[in-house]
Amino acid sequence: MTEQSATLKIGDKSVDLAVKSGTIGPDVIDIGALYKNTASFTYDPGFTSTASCESKITYIDGDAGVLLHRGYPIEQLAEHGDFLEVCYLLLYGELPTAAQKKDFDYRVTHHTMVHEQMSRFFTGFRRDAHPMAVMCGCVGALSAFYHDSTDITDPHQRMVASLRMIAKMPTLAAMAYKYHVGQPFVYPKNDLDYASNFLRMCFAVPCEEYVVNPVLSRAMDRIFILHADHEQNASTSTVRLAGSSGANPFACIAAGIACLWGPAHGGANEAALNMLTEIGTVDRIPEYIARAKDKSDPFRLMGFGHRVYKNYDPRAKIMQKTTHEVLGELGVKDDPLLEVAMELERIALTDEYFIEKKLYPNIDFYSGITLKALGFPTTMFTVLFALARTVGWIAQWNEMIEDPEQRIGRPRQLYVGEPQRDYVPVSKR
Repeated sequence: MTEQSATLKIGDKSVDLAVKSGTIGPDVIDIGALYKNTASFTYDPGFTSTASCESKITYIDGDAGVLLHRGYPIEQLAEHGDFLEVCYLLLYGELPTAAQKKDFDYRVTHHTMVHEQMSRFFTGFRRDAHPMAVMCGCVGALSAFYHDSTDITDPHQRMVASLRMIAKMPTLAAMAYKYHVGQPFVYPKNDLDYASNFLRMCFAVPCEEYVVNPVLSRAMDRIFILHADHEQNASTSTVRLAGSSGANPFACIAAGIACLWGPAHGGANEAALNMLTEIGTVDRIPEYIARAKDKSDPFRLMGFGHRVYKNYDPRAKIMQKTTHEVLGELGVKDDPLLEVAMELERIALTDEYFIEKKLYPNIDFYSGITLKALGFPTTMFTVLFALARTVGWIAQWNEMIEDPEQRIGRPRQLYVGEPQRDYVPVSKR
């Protein structure tokens, strides 16, 4: 990492600030000593121009539509790898050898069961509780069941906690789904791969055999890969911020799940599907396009544009292909939602309004349709996102713990309230 310098002048004060360069991507100005030297802070709502950490895990170039995990393009990982291979890559920095992958797959697979008392924990929730509310509570409660892996200063305990969460998240997610639909829990099977195991736990019932469809299993696995990590997004930053206080890893992941629940983050695919349902048919699209262009109309096209990507989201291209594979395998023809989606995509890629504003379809645009076709209700969409993103959260959390420059997060503020004033007794107010 090479260093340059920048000079900042505030009034009659000048301060030299180091300019750091990463492996790829824009340079950053180190303002760590800014307040000490100038008595001033920077103002950056949403931290959109602020790097909160150094990281070797994920790189995004939003203008070029590039997403790399440890240097590997997301397109190659989704096309040629499987989810647990990507998990290994995110956690350890390199793709596993055949022996390493076999060992890692074994360790994850043999951690999939949760403590039996967890099943009674679920009954404390209302029958109609939202699955994300259930996940927040259950994942946070894991620290009460697995307190032998909560010492964050012990690398072995951190590793065990990491494997436990990657392994147990599908089981908890499936239990949340089963509780939501009123069916009995289905235990994991060690002879199935990660995605197949999850689909079986969700859709099998005790009264008949369930055979996993390999096309659907591969689609599920690819969805997990596409959501595994996405740099310093809101939920990942939440996990890092919670972890900076020394909180146990289960509590940190529960915090990430809570943040992910927001419709502007993990709930975007559900919102996109609801929008397609609202539009209903292709002939109504012009009406909604006109509304989207009308600044006085609060309607927004969900599933278009991205906070980071100012180009076609690379994950959306893979998700589009996966959507067609799933619908083809299930024999879904003339799907009205897909017809609306395809026409909206065509318009977005040709209409000057969308091109000028760079409102390209993102991954949420397609994933909602795919998850619906797989049989999941919209209330489960964000749960599946959390399941996949757990490995990214864990990798980022581990990296933060091992960072010698890590300190407890403490954003500053621009205070615009009342200046100091004296207390007035109630009788004189």
